[in-house]
Amino acid sequence: MNLFNSILILAGAFLAVFGEAVFSLPRHWLGAQVDLLPALTVYAALNADIATVSLLAVVGGSWFDSLSANPLGVSILPLFAVGFLVFFRRDLILRDMPFAQIVLGAAASAAAPLLTVLLLLTGGQQPLLGWGSLWQWLVMTAGGAVATPVIFGLFDWCHHALGYQRRSETTFRPDREILRGRK
Repeated sequence: MNLFNSILILAGAFLAVFGEAVFSLPRHWLGAQVDLLPALTVYAALNADIATVSLLAVVGGSWFDSLSANPLGVSILPLFAVGFLVFFRRDLILRDMPFAQIVLGAAASAAAPLLTVLLLLTGGQQPLLGWGSLWQWLVMTAGGAVATPVIFGLFDWCHHALGYQRRSETTFRPDREILRGRK
């Protein structure tokens, strides 16, 4: 894509991670924190190149881990796996359909925490798992499903408001009639 899109995605990742750390009201209401990085990874995988998806996974995962109780770097691989799978199947995905965005957001928001817990267990860590974890996973999945179309709409608005749109002009006016034949 272009540099503006990559910068906008990374700025969105920074704001998402910072917002998750600062605003604790959704965490108190729902009993779980909604993670916006998987939904943002879906947007990046459908609208950017693989370098932007990789950069989002590395930088966004590092930011997320630095502000959470996770070991540094454990969120990078799940975010990259989600982005990689969506990126290489994006030709088959109806990216402008809100239903497809909801389904992809739910799948990404469900897969990323599961892969993170799997990596933690594989690495010898002992995360706190119980019935409350199931509630947190369901809230994160539903929150990611709702957030994905919102992220798509927000980024489309930013592209129209701040981005450069090429203006294509033709030499023919649409109201001009071309007469064919001899006179």
